[in-house]
Amino acid sequence: MASTMLQGVRVVELAGLGPAPFAGMLLADLGAEVVSVRRPGAPATALTRGRPAVELDLKSERGRADLHRLLARADVLTESFRPGVVERLGLGPEDVQARHPRVVFARMTGWGQTGPRALTAGHDLTYIAVTGALHLARGRAPTPAPPANLLGDFGGGGMYLVAAVLAALLRRDRDGVAEVLDVSVLDGTTYLATMLHEYRADGRWSDEPASNRLDMGAPYYDVYRCSDGRFIAVAALEDPFFADLLSLLGIGPLTFDRTEPRCWPLLREMITAAVLRRTRDEWADLAFSRDACVAPVLDLAEAAAEPQVRSRGVLQDREDGRGWWPTLPWGRAAEPASPVVDVDEVVKAWSRD
Repeated sequence: MASTMLQGVRVVELAGLGPAPFAGMLLADLGAEVVSVRRPGAPATALTRGRPAVELDLKSERGRADLHRLLARADVLTESFRPGVVERLGLGPEDVQARHPRVVFARMTGWGQTGPRALTAGHDLTYIAVTGALHLARGRAPTPAPPANLLGDFGGGGMYLVAAVLAALLRRDRDGVAEVLDVSVLDGTTYLATMLHEYRADGRWSDEPASNRLDMGAPYYDVYRCSDGRFIAVAALEDPFFADLLSLLGIGPLTFDRTEPRCWPLLREMITAAVLRRTRDEWADLAFSRDACVAPVLDLAEAAAEPQVRSRGVLQDREDGRGWWPTLPWGRAAEPASPVVDVDEVVKAWSRD
């Protein structure tokens, strides 16, 4: 059954792309009653599952009136248009909160509502480029290689939006103040790098790619090719885990300090040669119950069969048999369907105590 942790929280989501619908999906999976408002005829997207949709033309007087009917019974409004768009529709924070003072108004953009780039276009790659995060996604490769759009859109954007909304709801219920939230991918991604900024200030992090412990500079925190051409990830940072790694790989006691960067090329050669003796899955089986911090690098399809992933139940089979729905570990996600419903149906449902 779906989670009920946010039962009774009602969210109106003005449909958008990327981080905003991801946040709507997560809020729905946490038990909130979320309705996605999209323009007539707009298709569902990969992130609109688990909540009904209402089709409204917000450029029309009727569409705006119907939106206000929803907001009269809502706790949160989320929108992800460029700055100024909802204001031109007469649906900006001042307009909405004048009529619905208890509605938290959450704005999700790439750059934020202010600043010299605020009105310009961008995507995940654009935003993480200027935060320093893309520079970190390089390792020893000649060019940075970000993990799809997971870092900016969903880590720095969608998750940040959900956290901000939940905090705003707590404040509203405590103080009676409904916040206007200016959430951006730029801000959230920068915040994710807090630890690295501290390391850099302390002289423990270099801007030179692949020269630090956590950016594939250290050979005990890196990815290695196996005999079958596939890869394992090695993350033996602490001494006990590194000792277990050496035992697993059949490497004898070292005669040098493994934390000394001057010794890293030699240690990398030793690990590389050892890993090439077996296939990825052979190493995965050998390392499975050990503390060597070794794991196979799996693709999305393989991940569904990984024992830990399978035991946690975080991938739910799709009804059409074409893959999986990621779910929350403490209860199944909301229904994958995203039906289009009439606004009257939602208003009636939200009118019940």
